[in-house]
Amino acid sequence: MGYHKIKDTRILITGGAGFIGSNLCEDFLGSNNQVVCLDNFSTGKRENIEPFLKNRNFNLIEGDIRDPAVCREAMTGIDLVLQQAALGSVPRSLNDPQTTNEVNVTGFLNVLMAAKEAGVKRFVYAASSSTYGDSPLLPKTEESIGKPLSPYAVSKYTNELYAHVFALNFGMTIVGLRYFNVYGRRQDPEGAYAAVIPKFIKQLMSHQSPRINGDGNTSRDFTYVDNVVQMNHLAAVADVRSIAPVYNTACGDRTDLNTLVRLLKRHLGRFDRAIGDIQAEYGPARPGDIAHSWASIEKARADLGYSPTHDLDRGIAESVDWYWHNLK
Repeated sequence: MGYHKIKDTRILITGGAGFIGSNLCEDFLGSNNQVVCLDNFSTGKRENIEPFLKNRNFNLIEGDIRDPAVCREAMTGIDLVLQQAALGSVPRSLNDPQTTNEVNVTGFLNVLMAAKEAGVKRFVYAASSSTYGDSPLLPKTEESIGKPLSPYAVSKYTNELYAHVFALNFGMTIVGLRYFNVYGRRQDPEGAYAAVIPKFIKQLMSHQSPRINGDGNTSRDFTYVDNVVQMNHLAAVADVRSIAPVYNTACGDRTDLNTLVRLLKRHLGRFDRAIGDIQAEYGPARPGDIAHSWASIEKARADLGYSPTHDLDRGIAESVDWYWHNLK
């Protein structure tokens, strides 16, 4: 990795047993930091952090960010917060807007308040590409957003507004990272709200047809988890000169779902040639979904020195290897 990794720091990772959170725990432990993981295991998994439990630099707090007392407890002695805890999924938020708001807005505010009270030096949080809403502009640039299309998008945009207000009024150094369709090792392929890449991989490995919502021309800026880890390191040490800046965390490219399925079949075909003959099925488009998502990463390059290590082909190759050896 050609970027500076933060070391010898006491870090709180909320949602640390989740897909992205556990990858952050692993990486930051690897560079000699003390890591406190706060998770209530509503969507995170114990097996994601099982390898870290015997590490003397790792501390698990089982608790919910909706509980202010738990947030205050977790903040003791912390230098850096990586706020990842959230309820993801646009469809989930449409089915249950209230819980999405309780976790993503009230919970986020609880963590922010606890960090303020504890005098934490830096606060980096997971924002979302859903904030771009109905804006037709491509590629997406940080300063131009539209109206949100789902309760999830409302909740993540609200995080950005709170971050701005806290940085403005309380002198906190806060950085938001707008994640674009993150995928990679440990992402859960199960359940009604599974992300598209692990879901398609599992279906293809089981010789089932992947089901595409819409005609398959919907496009996304799929972002491998190692690129996200890099952005968290860079945001943790950046010379922040503006109030609560946000940065697109992506590859700076876009791929439609039909192309994605072809790519997955090609890489899975290395293990099982029969997968190459499986055809996708098509269903109705999902409400609340953005038609096209494609990030400009120029601001992250200029301000943070961001340089993605994984394009889609390399990221899919590594993801397929992981799922093939861990799902069977």
